[in-house]
Amino acid sequence: MDLRPVAYVLGLLVMALGLTMIAPMLVDIAEGRGHWPVFAESAILTVLSGGLVSLACRNGVREGLTLQQTFLLTTGVWVALPIFGAIPFLLGETEARVVDAIFEAMSGLTTTGSTVFTGLDELPKGILLWRALLQWLGGIGIIVVAMVFLPELRVGGMQIFRSEAFETMGKILPRATEISSSISTIYVSITLACALCYKFTGMNTFDATVHALTTVSTGGFSNYDASFGTFQGPAEWVASVFMILAALPFVRYVQMLNGGFTIFRDSQVHVFLSIIAVLVAVTAVVLISIFPHHPEQAFREATFNIVSIITGTGYASVDYMEWGAFLISIFFFIGLIGGCAGSTSCSIKIFRYQLLFASIATQMRRIYAPHGVFTPRFQGRPVDDDVLNSVMAFFVFFIVTLGLLAVALGLTGLDFTTSVSGAATAVANIGPGLGDTIGPSGNFSTLNDLAKWILTVGMLIGRLELFAVYVLFTISFWRA
Repeated sequence: MDLRPVAYVLGLLVMALGLTMIAPMLVDIAEGRGHWPVFAESAILTVLSGGLVSLACRNGVREGLTLQQTFLLTTGVWVALPIFGAIPFLLGETEARVVDAIFEAMSGLTTTGSTVFTGLDELPKGILLWRALLQWLGGIGIIVVAMVFLPELRVGGMQIFRSEAFETMGKILPRATEISSSISTIYVSITLACALCYKFTGMNTFDATVHALTTVSTGGFSNYDASFGTFQGPAEWVASVFMILAALPFVRYVQMLNGGFTIFRDSQVHVFLSIIAVLVAVTAVVLISIFPHHPEQAFREATFNIVSIITGTGYASVDYMEWGAFLISIFFFIGLIGGCAGSTSCSIKIFRYQLLFASIATQMRRIYAPHGVFTPRFQGRPVDDDVLNSVMAFFVFFIVTLGLLAVALGLTGLDFTTSVSGAATAVANIGPGLGDTIGPSGNFSTLNDLAKWILTVGMLIGRLELFAVYVLFTISFWRA
Protein backbone atom coordinates (compact mmCIF):
# COMPACT_ATOMS: atom_id res chain seq x y z
CA MET A 1 0.00 0.00 0.00
CA ASP A 2 1.26 3.45 -0.93
CA LEU A 3 0.92 5.51 2.23
CA ARG A 4 1.99 8.82 0.68
CA PRO A 5 -1.51 9.99 -0.36
CA VAL A 6 -2.77 9.25 3.15
CA ALA A 7 0.14 11.05 4.79
CA TYR A 8 -0.27 14.00 2.41
CA VAL A 9 -3.90 14.56 3.42
CA LEU A 10 -3.12 14.00 7.11
CA GLY A 11 -0.35 16.57 6.88
CA LEU A 12 -2.72 19.14 5.41
CA LEU A 13 -5.29 18.51 8.13
CA VAL A 14 -2.63 18.81 10.86
CA MET A 15 -1.57 22.13 9.32
CA ALA A 16 -5.17 23.33 9.38
CA LEU A 17 -5.45 22.32 13.04
CA GLY A 18 -2.31 24.30 13.80
CA LEU A 19 -3.72 27.41 12.13
CA THR A 20 -6.87 27.25 14.29
CA MET A 21 -4.62 27.66 17.35
CA ILE A 22 -4.28 31.31 16.37
CA ALA A 23 -7.81 32.00 17.66
CA PRO A 24 -7.19 30.93 21.28
CA MET A 25 -3.78 32.67 21.12
CA LEU A 26 -5.50 35.97 20.28
CA VAL A 27 -8.02 35.41 23.09
CA ASP A 28 -5.15 34.84 25.53
CA ILE A 29 -3.44 38.03 24.34
CA ALA A 30 -6.66 39.95 24.95
CA GLU A 31 -7.05 38.39 28.41
CA GLY A 32 -3.55 39.54 29.37
CA ARG A 33 -2.51 36.58 31.52
CA GLY A 34 0.62 35.87 29.50
CA HIS A 35 -0.58 32.46 28.37
CA TRP A 36 -0.48 33.20 24.64
CA PRO A 37 3.08 31.81 23.99
CA VAL A 38 1.67 28.33 24.66
CA PHE A 39 -0.53 28.53 21.56
CA ALA A 40 2.14 30.29 19.52
CA GLU A 41 4.59 27.45 20.20
CA SER A 42 1.94 24.79 19.68
CA ALA A 43 0.83 26.34 16.39
CA ILE A 44 4.38 26.55 15.04
CA LEU A 45 5.13 22.95 15.99
CA THR A 46 1.85 21.66 14.54
CA VAL A 47 2.01 23.63 11.28
CA LEU A 48 5.65 22.71 10.65
CA SER A 49 5.02 19.04 11.38
CA GLY A 50 2.01 18.84 9.09
CA GLY A 51 3.66 20.92 6.39
CA LEU A 52 6.83 18.83 6.28
CA VAL A 53 4.84 15.60 6.03
CA SER A 54 2.72 16.99 3.19
CA LEU A 55 5.77 18.25 1.29
CA ALA A 56 7.54 14.93 1.67
CA CYS A 57 4.52 12.99 0.35
CA ARG A 58 3.11 15.29 -2.32
CA ASN A 59 4.80 13.34 -5.13
CA GLY A 60 2.65 10.34 -4.23
CA VAL A 61 -0.70 12.10 -4.67
CA ARG A 62 -3.02 10.44 -7.18
CA GLU A 63 -6.45 11.15 -8.63
CA GLY A 64 -8.26 9.40 -5.80
CA LEU A 65 -7.80 7.07 -2.85
CA THR A 66 -8.11 3.31 -2.90
CA LEU A 67 -10.48 1.61 -0.46
CA GLN A 68 -7.59 0.62 1.82
CA GLN A 69 -6.16 4.13 1.79
CA THR A 70 -9.58 5.58 2.62
CA PHE A 71 -9.96 3.29 5.65
CA LEU A 72 -6.50 4.25 6.82
CA LEU A 73 -7.12 7.96 6.32
CA THR A 74 -10.46 7.83 8.16
CA THR A 75 -8.88 6.37 11.27
CA GLY A 76 -5.60 8.24 10.88
CA VAL A 77 -7.31 11.61 11.12
CA TRP A 78 -8.78 10.80 14.54
CA VAL A 79 -5.41 9.49 15.74
CA ALA A 80 -3.14 12.26 14.46
CA LEU A 81 -5.29 15.29 15.29
CA PRO A 82 -5.79 14.46 19.00
CA ILE A 83 -2.03 14.02 19.39
CA PHE A 84 -1.34 17.52 18.07
CA GLY A 85 -4.48 18.90 19.68
CA ALA A 86 -3.10 17.79 23.05
CA ILE A 87 0.03 19.96 22.80
CA PRO A 88 -1.56 23.13 24.29
CA PHE A 89 -2.76 21.07 27.24
CA LEU A 90 0.77 19.75 27.80
CA LEU A 91 2.37 23.19 27.62
CA GLY A 92 -0.42 25.24 29.18
CA GLU A 93 -1.52 26.00 32.71
CA THR A 94 -3.38 22.71 32.96
CA GLU A 95 0.06 21.06 33.39
CA ALA A 96 -1.55 17.90 32.08
CA ARG A 97 0.38 14.69 31.77
CA VAL A 98 0.50 12.96 28.39
CA VAL A 99 -2.37 10.58 29.17
CA ASP A 100 -4.59 13.40 30.42
CA ALA A 101 -3.79 15.72 27.52
CA ILE A 102 -4.49 13.07 24.87
CA PHE A 103 -7.63 11.93 26.71
CA GLU A 104 -8.96 15.50 26.72
CA ALA A 105 -8.07 16.09 23.07
CA MET A 106 -9.60 12.77 21.99
CA SER A 107 -12.72 13.53 24.02
CA GLY A 108 -12.90 16.89 22.28
CA LEU A 109 -12.40 15.80 18.68
CA THR A 110 -14.70 12.80 19.05
CA THR A 111 -17.25 15.17 20.69
CA THR A 112 -17.50 12.81 23.65
CA GLY A 113 -17.30 15.52 26.29
CA SER A 114 -15.68 13.54 29.10
CA THR A 115 -13.08 15.64 30.89
CA VAL A 116 -10.13 15.07 33.20
CA PHE A 117 -9.68 18.76 33.99
CA THR A 118 -10.85 20.37 37.22
CA GLY A 119 -10.90 24.03 38.13
CA LEU A 120 -12.26 24.97 34.71
CA ASP A 121 -13.56 28.27 36.12
CA GLU A 122 -9.96 29.45 36.66
CA LEU A 123 -8.30 28.23 33.45
CA PRO A 124 -7.11 30.75 30.83
CA LYS A 125 -9.74 31.61 28.26
CA GLY A 126 -7.52 30.36 25.45
CA ILE A 127 -7.52 26.83 26.85
CA LEU A 128 -11.31 26.91 27.31
CA LEU A 129 -11.79 28.13 23.75
CA TRP A 130 -9.38 25.48 22.44
CA ARG A 131 -11.40 22.70 24.08
CA ALA A 132 -14.53 24.09 22.41
CA LEU A 133 -12.83 24.45 19.03
CA LEU A 134 -11.69 20.84 19.14
CA GLN A 135 -15.29 19.75 19.59
CA TRP A 136 -16.58 22.10 16.93
CA LEU A 137 -14.02 20.84 14.40
CA GLY A 138 -14.74 17.25 15.37
CA GLY A 139 -18.47 17.83 14.91
CA ILE A 140 -18.24 19.07 11.33
CA GLY A 141 -15.55 16.48 10.62
CA ILE A 142 -17.75 13.57 11.62
CA ILE A 143 -20.59 14.85 9.43
CA VAL A 144 -18.31 14.73 6.39
CA VAL A 145 -17.01 11.30 7.37
CA ALA A 146 -20.55 10.00 7.86
CA MET A 147 -21.80 11.36 4.53
CA VAL A 148 -18.75 10.63 2.36
CA PHE A 149 -16.42 8.00 3.73
CA LEU A 150 -18.54 5.58 5.77
CA PRO A 151 -21.18 5.01 3.05
CA GLU A 152 -18.39 4.30 0.54
CA LEU A 153 -16.72 1.96 3.01
CA ARG A 154 -20.02 0.13 3.65
CA VAL A 155 -19.63 0.52 7.39
CA GLY A 156 -22.44 -0.40 9.77
CA GLY A 157 -25.23 -0.06 7.24
CA MET A 158 -24.18 3.45 6.23
CA GLN A 159 -24.14 2.35 2.58
CA ILE A 160 -27.88 2.99 2.56
CA PHE A 161 -26.98 6.69 2.39
CA ARG A 162 -24.56 6.41 -0.52
CA SER A 163 -26.71 8.60 -2.76
CA GLU A 164 -28.52 10.59 -0.08
CA ALA A 165 -26.50 13.77 -0.29
CA PHE A 166 -25.55 14.27 -3.91
CA GLU A 167 -26.24 12.56 -7.21
CA THR A 168 -22.60 12.47 -8.24
CA MET A 169 -20.55 9.57 -6.93
CA GLY A 170 -17.12 10.73 -8.07
CA LYS A 171 -13.80 10.24 -6.39
CA ILE A 172 -13.77 10.38 -2.61
CA LEU A 173 -11.82 13.60 -2.09
CA PRO A 174 -13.64 15.74 -4.67
CA ARG A 175 -16.95 14.53 -3.26
CA ALA A 176 -15.78 15.36 0.27
CA THR A 177 -14.99 18.89 -0.87
CA GLU A 178 -18.38 19.27 -2.51
CA ILE A 179 -20.34 18.02 0.47
CA SER A 180 -18.28 19.77 3.14
CA SER A 181 -18.61 23.16 1.44
CA SER A 182 -22.41 22.84 1.43
CA ILE A 183 -22.64 21.57 4.99
CA SER A 184 -20.07 24.01 6.40
CA THR A 185 -22.26 27.01 5.57
CA ILE A 186 -25.19 25.48 7.47
CA TYR A 187 -22.98 24.37 10.36
CA VAL A 188 -21.51 27.85 10.79
CA SER A 189 -24.93 29.49 10.47
CA ILE A 190 -26.49 27.29 13.17
CA THR A 191 -23.50 27.97 15.43
CA LEU A 192 -23.83 31.73 15.02
CA ALA A 193 -27.57 31.55 15.67
CA CYS A 194 -26.95 29.50 18.81
CA ALA A 195 -24.36 31.99 20.09
CA LEU A 196 -26.76 34.91 19.55
CA CYS A 197 -29.56 33.11 21.36
CA TYR A 198 -27.26 32.33 24.30
CA LYS A 199 -26.27 36.00 24.36
CA PHE A 200 -29.91 37.01 24.61
CA THR A 201 -30.39 34.71 27.63
CA GLY A 202 -27.74 36.61 29.56
CA MET A 203 -24.48 34.82 28.81
CA ASN A 204 -21.44 36.98 28.22
CA THR A 205 -19.92 36.93 24.72
CA PHE A 206 -17.18 34.45 25.56
CA ASP A 207 -19.47 31.96 27.30
CA ALA A 208 -22.05 32.27 24.53
CA THR A 209 -19.39 31.58 21.88
CA VAL A 210 -17.83 28.61 23.65
CA HIS A 211 -21.14 26.98 24.53
CA ALA A 212 -22.46 27.51 21.01
CA LEU A 213 -19.42 25.66 19.67
CA THR A 214 -19.94 22.74 22.03
CA THR A 215 -23.73 22.67 21.67
CA VAL A 216 -23.89 22.50 17.87
CA SER A 217 -21.11 19.90 17.85
CA THR A 218 -23.06 17.95 20.54
CA GLY A 219 -19.77 17.84 22.44
CA GLY A 220 -20.70 19.16 25.86
CA PHE A 221 -17.50 20.82 27.07
CA SER A 222 -18.32 23.74 29.35
CA ASN A 223 -16.28 26.57 30.85
CA TYR A 224 -17.36 25.62 34.35
CA ASP A 225 -17.04 22.63 36.65
CA ALA A 226 -20.80 22.89 37.24
CA SER A 227 -21.33 22.38 33.49
CA PHE A 228 -24.65 23.89 32.37
CA GLY A 229 -25.81 24.19 35.96
CA THR A 230 -24.26 27.66 35.82
CA PHE A 231 -26.91 28.78 33.30
CA GLN A 232 -30.19 27.35 34.56
CA GLY A 233 -33.27 28.98 33.10
CA PRO A 234 -33.93 30.15 29.52
CA ALA A 235 -30.46 29.03 28.37
CA GLU A 236 -31.52 25.42 28.95
CA TRP A 237 -34.38 25.81 26.47
CA VAL A 238 -32.02 27.35 23.92
CA ALA A 239 -29.52 24.53 24.39
CA SER A 240 -32.24 21.90 24.03
CA VAL A 241 -33.43 23.35 20.72
CA PHE A 242 -29.97 23.58 19.20
CA MET A 243 -28.89 20.15 20.44
CA ILE A 244 -31.91 18.71 18.63
CA LEU A 245 -31.12 20.71 15.48
CA ALA A 246 -27.54 19.40 15.56
CA ALA A 247 -28.76 15.82 15.94
CA LEU A 248 -30.84 15.97 12.75
CA PRO A 249 -29.34 14.94 9.36
CA PHE A 250 -27.47 17.92 7.95
CA VAL A 251 -27.94 16.75 4.39
CA ARG A 252 -31.66 17.47 4.84
CA TYR A 253 -30.80 21.08 5.62
CA VAL A 254 -28.88 21.26 2.35
CA GLN A 255 -31.83 19.79 0.48
CA MET A 256 -34.25 22.18 2.21
CA LEU A 257 -32.19 25.17 1.12
CA ASN A 258 -32.30 23.85 -2.44
CA GLY A 259 -36.07 23.58 -2.19
CA GLY A 260 -36.13 19.85 -2.79
CA PHE A 261 -36.95 18.36 0.58
CA THR A 262 -38.78 18.97 3.83
CA ILE A 263 -36.86 17.68 6.81
CA PHE A 264 -39.97 16.26 8.47
CA ARG A 265 -40.42 13.82 5.59
CA ASP A 266 -37.41 11.93 6.94
CA SER A 267 -38.61 8.99 9.04
CA GLN A 268 -35.48 9.26 11.20
CA VAL A 269 -36.60 12.72 12.28
CA HIS A 270 -40.12 11.48 13.11
CA VAL A 271 -38.83 8.65 15.29
CA PHE A 272 -36.15 10.78 16.97
CA LEU A 273 -38.52 13.58 17.94
CA SER A 274 -41.18 11.12 19.07
CA ILE A 275 -38.74 9.34 21.37
CA ILE A 276 -37.67 12.65 22.90
CA ALA A 277 -41.29 13.74 23.45
CA VAL A 278 -42.22 10.50 25.23
CA LEU A 279 -39.08 10.45 27.38
CA VAL A 280 -39.45 14.09 28.40
CA ALA A 281 -43.09 13.57 29.35
CA VAL A 282 -42.30 10.49 31.46
CA THR A 283 -39.32 12.15 33.14
CA ALA A 284 -41.23 15.34 33.91
CA VAL A 285 -44.14 13.42 35.44
CA VAL A 286 -41.75 11.43 37.64
CA LEU A 287 -39.96 14.61 38.75
CA ILE A 288 -43.24 16.32 39.63
CA SER A 289 -44.48 13.27 41.55
CA ILE A 290 -41.28 12.68 43.53
CA PHE A 291 -39.76 16.13 43.98
CA PRO A 292 -41.37 19.48 44.79
CA HIS A 293 -40.73 20.69 41.25
CA HIS A 294 -42.68 23.46 39.61
CA PRO A 295 -44.12 22.07 36.32
CA GLU A 296 -42.01 24.46 34.22
CA GLN A 297 -38.86 23.53 36.09
CA ALA A 298 -39.65 19.82 35.79
CA PHE A 299 -40.22 20.01 32.03
CA ARG A 300 -37.17 22.25 31.54
CA GLU A 301 -34.81 19.98 33.46
CA ALA A 302 -36.33 16.87 31.90
CA THR A 303 -36.07 18.27 28.38
CA PHE A 304 -32.54 19.58 28.76
CA ASN A 305 -31.02 16.48 30.35
CA ILE A 306 -32.89 13.97 28.17
CA VAL A 307 -31.88 15.81 24.99
CA SER A 308 -28.32 16.22 26.24
CA ILE A 309 -27.86 12.49 26.82
CA ILE A 310 -29.74 11.11 23.82
CA THR A 311 -27.82 13.40 21.45
CA GLY A 312 -24.54 12.53 23.17
CA THR A 313 -23.85 16.15 24.09
CA GLY A 314 -23.22 15.38 27.74
CA TYR A 315 -24.16 18.67 29.39
CA ALA A 316 -25.64 18.36 32.86
CA SER A 317 -27.73 21.06 34.54
CA VAL A 318 -28.41 19.03 37.70
CA ASP A 319 -27.10 15.87 39.33
CA TYR A 320 -29.61 13.43 37.88
CA MET A 321 -28.05 10.64 39.94
CA GLU A 322 -30.38 11.93 42.68
CA TRP A 323 -33.50 11.36 40.54
CA GLY A 324 -33.93 7.72 41.49
CA ALA A 325 -33.12 4.33 39.98
CA PHE A 326 -35.89 4.44 37.36
CA LEU A 327 -34.71 7.66 35.72
CA ILE A 328 -31.04 6.69 36.08
CA SER A 329 -31.79 3.52 34.13
CA ILE A 330 -33.50 5.58 31.43
CA PHE A 331 -30.48 7.87 31.17
CA PHE A 332 -28.16 4.90 30.72
CA PHE A 333 -30.15 3.31 27.91
CA ILE A 334 -31.07 6.45 25.97
CA GLY A 335 -27.38 7.21 25.65
CA LEU A 336 -27.20 4.10 23.47
CA ILE A 337 -29.80 5.48 21.04
CA GLY A 338 -28.17 8.57 19.57
CA GLY A 339 -29.41 10.97 16.91
CA CYS A 340 -29.85 10.74 13.15
CA ALA A 341 -27.27 9.62 10.61
CA GLY A 342 -25.31 12.48 9.08
CA SER A 343 -25.55 14.65 12.20
CA THR A 344 -23.01 15.61 14.84
CA SER A 345 -24.70 13.18 17.21
CA CYS A 346 -23.16 9.88 18.24
CA SER A 347 -23.98 6.37 19.50
CA ILE A 348 -25.86 3.68 17.55
CA LYS A 349 -28.12 6.10 15.61
CA ILE A 350 -31.87 6.05 14.97
CA PHE A 351 -31.73 4.54 11.48
CA ARG A 352 -30.07 1.35 12.73
CA TYR A 353 -32.89 0.78 15.21
CA GLN A 354 -35.38 1.39 12.42
CA LEU A 355 -33.67 -1.20 10.25
CA LEU A 356 -33.41 -3.62 13.18
CA PHE A 357 -37.12 -3.44 13.95
CA ALA A 358 -38.02 -3.60 10.25
CA SER A 359 -36.00 -6.80 9.99
CA ILE A 360 -37.63 -8.23 13.13
CA ALA A 361 -41.10 -7.39 11.81
CA THR A 362 -40.29 -9.11 8.51
CA GLN A 363 -39.09 -12.24 10.29
CA MET A 364 -42.26 -12.30 12.40
CA ARG A 365 -44.43 -12.15 9.27
CA ARG A 366 -42.47 -15.00 7.72
CA ILE A 367 -43.19 -17.14 10.77
CA TYR A 368 -46.98 -17.00 10.41
CA ALA A 369 -46.91 -16.71 6.58
CA PRO A 370 -43.95 -18.86 5.48
CA HIS A 371 -44.92 -18.69 1.80
CA GLY A 372 -45.25 -14.92 1.71
CA VAL A 373 -42.67 -12.55 0.29
CA PHE A 374 -41.78 -9.80 2.73
CA THR A 375 -39.06 -7.18 2.30
CA PRO A 376 -37.86 -4.80 5.02
CA ARG A 377 -38.23 -1.17 4.03
CA PHE A 378 -36.60 2.05 5.13
CA GLN A 379 -38.24 5.35 4.21
CA GLY A 380 -40.36 3.55 1.65
CA ARG A 381 -37.46 1.82 -0.09
CA PRO A 382 -36.61 -1.89 0.09
CA VAL A 383 -33.46 -2.65 2.03
CA ASP A 384 -30.81 -4.97 0.61
CA ASP A 385 -29.60 -7.94 2.60
CA ASP A 386 -26.04 -6.59 2.69
CA VAL A 387 -27.30 -3.47 4.48
CA LEU A 388 -29.23 -5.52 7.03
CA ASN A 389 -26.27 -7.83 7.58
CA SER A 390 -24.03 -4.81 8.10
CA VAL A 391 -26.43 -3.33 10.65
CA MET A 392 -26.78 -6.60 12.55
CA ALA A 393 -23.02 -6.98 12.62
CA PHE A 394 -22.74 -3.44 13.96
CA PHE A 395 -25.13 -4.18 16.83
CA VAL A 396 -23.18 -7.33 17.72
CA PHE A 397 -19.82 -5.60 17.59
CA PHE A 398 -21.16 -2.64 19.56
CA ILE A 399 -22.33 -4.86 22.42
CA VAL A 400 -19.12 -6.93 22.32
CA THR A 401 -16.98 -3.79 22.32
CA LEU A 402 -18.93 -2.32 25.22
CA GLY A 403 -18.57 -5.56 27.16
CA LEU A 404 -14.83 -5.88 26.52
CA LEU A 405 -14.22 -2.27 27.52
CA ALA A 406 -16.25 -2.74 30.71
CA VAL A 407 -14.29 -5.86 31.62
CA ALA A 408 -10.99 -4.13 30.85
CA LEU A 409 -11.96 -1.16 33.03
CA GLY A 410 -13.01 -3.52 35.80
CA LEU A 411 -9.61 -5.20 35.67
CA THR A 412 -7.98 -1.82 36.34
CA GLY A 413 -9.78 -1.69 39.69
CA LEU A 414 -12.88 0.35 38.88
CA ASP A 415 -16.23 -0.57 40.40
CA PHE A 416 -19.04 -2.12 38.34
CA THR A 417 -21.08 1.05 37.80
CA THR A 418 -18.05 3.09 36.78
CA SER A 419 -16.76 0.33 34.50
CA VAL A 420 -20.03 -0.28 32.64
CA SER A 421 -21.11 3.33 32.36
CA GLY A 422 -17.57 4.40 31.49
CA ALA A 423 -17.44 1.87 28.67
CA ALA A 424 -20.83 3.04 27.43
CA THR A 425 -19.95 6.70 27.58
CA ALA A 426 -16.74 6.06 25.63
CA VAL A 427 -17.99 3.81 22.84
CA ALA A 428 -21.21 5.84 22.49
CA ASN A 429 -19.35 9.17 22.88
CA ILE A 430 -21.87 10.44 25.44
CA GLY A 431 -19.80 12.36 28.00
CA PRO A 432 -20.66 11.76 31.66
CA GLY A 433 -21.16 8.30 33.04
CA LEU A 434 -23.02 7.13 36.13
CA GLY A 435 -22.01 6.98 39.77
CA ASP A 436 -20.19 9.37 42.06
CA THR A 437 -16.87 9.19 40.21
CA ILE A 438 -17.70 9.89 36.56
CA GLY A 439 -21.35 10.90 36.95
CA PRO A 440 -22.79 14.35 36.16
CA SER A 441 -21.28 15.81 39.34
CA GLY A 442 -17.84 14.23 38.85
CA ASN A 443 -15.25 13.80 36.10
CA PHE A 444 -12.61 11.36 34.88
CA SER A 445 -9.59 12.94 36.61
CA THR A 446 -9.41 10.39 39.44
CA LEU A 447 -9.30 7.33 37.16
CA ASN A 448 -6.04 5.44 36.88
CA ASP A 449 -3.86 5.95 33.80
CA LEU A 450 -4.63 2.56 32.26
CA ALA A 451 -8.37 3.23 32.50
CA LYS A 452 -7.89 6.59 30.76
CA TRP A 453 -5.98 4.95 27.89
CA ILE A 454 -8.70 2.30 27.53
CA LEU A 455 -11.40 4.97 27.42
CA THR A 456 -9.37 7.00 24.89
CA VAL A 457 -9.25 4.01 22.55
CA GLY A 458 -12.96 3.39 23.16
CA MET A 459 -13.83 6.95 22.15
CA LEU A 460 -11.92 6.54 18.89
CA ILE A 461 -13.55 3.21 18.05
CA GLY A 462 -17.04 4.47 18.84
CA ARG A 463 -16.74 7.71 16.90
CA LEU A 464 -15.67 5.89 13.71
CA GLU A 465 -18.50 3.35 13.85
CA LEU A 466 -16.33 0.42 15.01
CA PHE A 467 -15.56 -1.27 11.68
CA ALA A 468 -13.50 1.57 10.24
CA VAL A 469 -11.02 0.90 13.05
CA TYR A 470 -11.34 -2.87 13.44
CA VAL A 471 -10.66 -3.59 9.77
CA LEU A 472 -7.14 -2.16 10.15
CA PHE A 473 -6.25 -5.07 12.43
CA THR A 474 -7.10 -7.79 9.91
CA ILE A 475 -4.42 -9.47 7.83
CA SER A 476 -6.60 -9.48 4.71
CA PHE A 477 -6.83 -5.67 4.80
CA TRP A 478 -3.08 -5.27 4.44
CA ARG A 479 -2.83 -8.01 1.82
CA ALA A 480 -5.51 -6.48 -0.43
